[in-house]
Amino acid sequence: MIEALLLGLRFAAALGCGLMAGLFFAFSVAVMGALARIQPPEGIATMQSINRVILNPLFLAVFLGTAMLCLLLALTSLWRWNEAGAAYMLAGALFYFVGTFLVTMLFNVPLNNALDAATPASADAARLWADYLSTWTAWNHVRSITSFAAMAALMGGLYLQARG
Repeated sequence: MIEALLLGLRFAAALGCGLMAGLFFAFSVAVMGALARIQPPEGIATMQSINRVILNPLFLAVFLGTAMLCLLLALTSLWRWNEAGAAYMLAGALFYFVGTFLVTMLFNVPLNNALDAATPASADAARLWADYLSTWTAWNHVRSITSFAAMAALMGGLYLQARG
């Protein structure tokens, strides 16, 4: 029974990482570039709206749920280190938790909070927006890569566990 539960949790974590990778990828390759092409006040107001709308139950369940699953997988991987795929599971869990979850909390969220406090039409906001676009997007690239790497590692671990 515990094996079936672990398999389901591992699969759910891989799916969560994949969902987050897709979301972050879309922002990196399309959304932020589109926002950079419009006037700063409109870009700021749009991003402020996006940052408010995205904090919904479905997004939070996937983002936070995947982080919690990855913490659990990291612990179970260490506990079951001799099992096939344990190193892949640990790597995937750490890629997501450190490279996606912690990067979001330590870098992207503070940038979002600073942008949220800005008045879009102010002179200072245009400077803030230019910095935001480059810094936020760079950290978003990190999140895109690490959530994709997490998904790939977790899928590799699942494959090795299925064979082992």
